[in-house]
Amino acid sequence: MAGTSKNSKRTPQTTIIKVGANEFGKLPPQAQELEDSVLGAIMIEKEAYGSVADLLRPEVFYKDQNRMVYEAIRELASKDQPIDVLSVGEKLRSMGTLEKAGGAVYLADLTRRVASAAHLRFHAEIIAKKATARDLIAMAAQIEEKGFDETQDIDELMQEAEAGIFEISQRSQKRDVTQIDPVIEEAFARMEKAAKNTGSISGIPSGFHALDKITSGWQTPDLVIIAARPAMGKTAFVLSMAKYIAVDREIPVALFSLEMSNVQLVNRLIMNVCELEGEKIKTGKMSKEDAKRLNTKINVMKGKPLYLDDTPSLSIFELRSKARKLVREHGIRMIIIDYLQLMNAQGSSFGSREQEVSIISRSLKALAKELDIPIIALSQLNRGVEARTGIEGKTPQLSDLRESGAIEQDADLVCFIHRPEYYHIYNDEKTGKDLRGLAQIIVAKHRNGATDSIWLRFRGKYAKFQNEDEAVDPDELGGPIGGGEGVSIQSSMNSAMGAVSFGQQMSPDGASINSLGEDLSQYQL
Repeated sequence: MAGTSKNSKRTPQTTIIKVGANEFGKLPPQAQELEDSVLGAIMIEKEAYGSVADLLRPEVFYKDQNRMVYEAIRELASKDQPIDVLSVGEKLRSMGTLEKAGGAVYLADLTRRVASAAHLRFHAEIIAKKATARDLIAMAAQIEEKGFDETQDIDELMQEAEAGIFEISQRSQKRDVTQIDPVIEEAFARMEKAAKNTGSISGIPSGFHALDKITSGWQTPDLVIIAARPAMGKTAFVLSMAKYIAVDREIPVALFSLEMSNVQLVNRLIMNVCELEGEKIKTGKMSKEDAKRLNTKINVMKGKPLYLDDTPSLSIFELRSKARKLVREHGIRMIIIDYLQLMNAQGSSFGSREQEVSIISRSLKALAKELDIPIIALSQLNRGVEARTGIEGKTPQLSDLRESGAIEQDADLVCFIHRPEYYHIYNDEKTGKDLRGLAQIIVAKHRNGATDSIWLRFRGKYAKFQNEDEAVDPDELGGPIGGGEGVSIQSSMNSAMGAVSFGQQMSPDGASINSLGEDLSQYQL
């Protein structure tokens, strides 16, 4: 070569070999030799199939022939028929796939390749993981292709990607069978911890004594459904609980509100804590006494472990991601969702809304188990309640749960909020009990305990539930709570209660709110 000395050294060329690639490009993750070995072992060893049945599906096999063979094996196992070379061959013949699967020669060859069945389950796990890797690659390719499509909505694409990964993880997630001894030890440890409690509450107390007697507090990892018709005070109920748990007891709580903004929720909380009517918070017009109470009591909420999220149309996949982070970073011990029917399972396709709600309900229960915390989800009831008459007819039933029977099935505990006063029922004919200003909390399903009902006091003008025996202004008991017959906080208040602005407005006693102190300005919400 011109310009090159005979004695000069040539730089050796380096050949780069990529793992998993050949001259045609990358090959999908696979373990064909292990597939052959596992199938051969199943046809030789009598108990082999049972040891790997929970790990393997026909789809995890990379080779088409192996997939067909395993389908035949599963068919035989489902009918308790023997599994060997001859029976599998006959099943393939009856399915019309014997020749496609390689025929009797291929089946015999599979059994000859088995050295030992000692590591059968380990080999099956490798096969399953290779299939999971292929699923991830296929999903990533689809997301990549859509990512280049400028007409694609990015938010929807992110939801689809998250849903795809979640679905793959659910398919591949397996839990081994546990021998009973360590479970007994864990159960005993929990009993010991509960016994050290001075009271009878082993879970997270709700603040409502009569309810806690039934439930022993909200238990882990329960999915609790609190359901009611509109205007019964669902949000007020969970806010009263959240205030007691997070503010009074300083137990970290996360509240996901799909219906109200964070400011609206805090306004409701201010009503509850400071006992101020919503109109006063909305307009800023209040007496000197009201303003002082606001100035004093609002500080009670500051710095408390109550975390709010007002993401509209929250998906179950977003919730899962946020919940894990909240538990990891803030030690959240309870999650409240307002409300279940406003959630979605975006990224997956469903034949009906009922199917989607079923997925959401099932996923909430799975999340409670994963995080080992109680999840409380509010739920709407259907209109069946309105069609019935009388005090018993207006009482909610499990069949009234809206959109999906799966909610009842998945829930560990179902509570209804029922206020007879809303339906102009002011006295219990059987007991003579005055029902004005009272709310019945009905424990209709309790997987780990008794069902019963209790009464709480509902103070509508403060968006507040409290124990029936707690002190209340006698003037509130003179007529229906909430300003008139059957009147209560309606969902329309949600939009009315926007940000509070304390301006130069005059209170009824003639004092300017701002004249009570400059520090009030820091509480503009």
